[in-house]
Amino acid sequence: MDLDGQIKLGHLLLQDRKCRVCGEIKNLVEDFYRTRKDRGAVASSYSYECKDCTIKRIVVSRITSGIFDKWEYPDW
Repeated sequence: MDLDGQIKLGHLLLQDRKCRVCGEIKNLVEDFYRTRKDRGAVASSYSYECKDCTIKRIVVSRITSGIFDKWEYPDW
């Protein structure tokens, strides 16, 4: 039985992180995207920007870049 692995995983699930954009403290596992899938479940595998701020950033960048303005229904 691997007790060290279970203790480290349990500690990770209780860890919180402060978002660099909004400044709120949120749960690491639930509220942040994983950026590195090959290194296991360590805190450095998660981004420093929460999911809500990431979604807002992507939506604003797509609106300002004009992606939605250029789309037209194909005329065939």
